[in-house]
Amino acid sequence: MANHKATKKDARQAAKRTARNKYYGKTTRNAIRDLKELTGKDMAEKFPTVASMIDKLAKRNVIHKKKAANLKSKLARKANAAAKA
Repeated sequence: MANHKATKKDARQAAKRTARNKYYGKTTRNAIRDLKELTGKDMAEKFPTVASMIDKLAKRNVIHKKKAANLKSKLARKANAAAKA
């Protein structure tokens, strides 16, 4: 365990950031799962919201920016296909 005052504070901050990052990550994963279940126009309408959530995760360094790009690319392909069908 930390012995210095600043190190204890750093441990508290790290725990808080970890909890926040887990929350945002899980919320986004749930949104992606829900988006994949949708079909047709609903999926195309919901896609920008989920893409925004993914971008925010990348901006906060919760996920890598290239992983975010890959996720958005896959979802965009599915959304476009669903909108056309």
